[in-house]
Amino acid sequence: MPQIARTTILYVITKSELGGAQAHVYDLMRSLHRDYDVHLAVGAPGVLTEKAIDLGAKVHIINNLKRSINPTSDLRSIQECIGIIKLVKPDLVHCHSSKAGVVARLAAWICRVPVIFTAHGWGFDPRSPRLQRNIALGVEKAMSPISTKIICVSESDRQLAIALKVTSPELAVTIHNGIANQAIATAVPARQPARLIMVARFNRAQKDQHTLMQAIAKLTEPIKLIFVGTGPDWEASKTMAKDLGITDRVAFLGDRLDVPDLLADSQIFVLSTHYEGAPISILEAMRCGLPIIATNVNGIPEQVADGVTGLLVPHQDVDALALAISTLIKDPDRRQQMGIAGKHKFAKEFTAEQMVEKTELLYRSILVNSK
Repeated sequence: MPQIARTTILYVITKSELGGAQAHVYDLMRSLHRDYDVHLAVGAPGVLTEKAIDLGAKVHIINNLKRSINPTSDLRSIQECIGIIKLVKPDLVHCHSSKAGVVARLAAWICRVPVIFTAHGWGFDPRSPRLQRNIALGVEKAMSPISTKIICVSESDRQLAIALKVTSPELAVTIHNGIANQAIATAVPARQPARLIMVARFNRAQKDQHTLMQAIAKLTEPIKLIFVGTGPDWEASKTMAKDLGITDRVAFLGDRLDVPDLLADSQIFVLSTHYEGAPISILEAMRCGLPIIATNVNGIPEQVADGVTGLLVPHQDVDALALAISTLIKDPDRRQQMGIAGKHKFAKEFTAEQMVEKTELLYRSILVNSK
């Protein structure tokens, strides 16, 4: 009997580094590679490409695909992506991250292949830098008409895009981020002194480690804050910790592969940020049974139930953040109750299985309509 051709999916993302968007793409590939022919295209090899190869996925490098804007290399990256699409002949292209979202959508449109773009937070968020906001808004308005569907990882992001006329309610869908509901070590909530952890890139345009350090400087309780991650503002943040006189209370660990173990050794997860889509770092902390303290922006309130699974604080409010930290440091029982509630909320709403199931249903609806 003739063999039935399998559906081919081409995933495109700019970077192959450690990060939430990369973890999201990996979870999709890991769950779908047995039923689909899965290909991955990225700007350079890295952690994600290594994991993709381990799955048996085929990896393609778009040498000119960079995060920075350069008209010459950007045009070449579109040409490279067109070449990959013609080689792979995917039934569907699914792109992630801002630059890859532009390159892959243009290439797929030229090749007449259906294309989905997942927005892991919008660059035109009102709290993003003005120049970035204006550029991102113009680009996304131009790209929307050539998108088959746009996935937003939070309903907040979907409503923002609709309100700014970036997309229509029919084109944009919300599929919340999810991560594997696997057995991992659970945090010890009552340990004193409490250990806080924040896992995020040091990029002041989006993340806000500086407000967190200012809050720590206000506190007198015994405390240890662990920063995991690197980025362009890593050294400046270490200098700020020194200037605030909190170097004995703060540790900068850099990028780590043992984040679940570090979470399990902590008592409170903190995410101080300017804007977010739906951060995977919060889901990892909820899965581990940690209470969350986070900035009340974008999709975060869809993840964290204020007063139930954690505490939400206003944007860039040093005093409110310090009070939230002090409140949970002094109350181990409340930390434990929040951690348990967060773990239940994660299992009910934010597993990778749920995210993959909803994404695959979207794939099928597009593929049926494209035939």
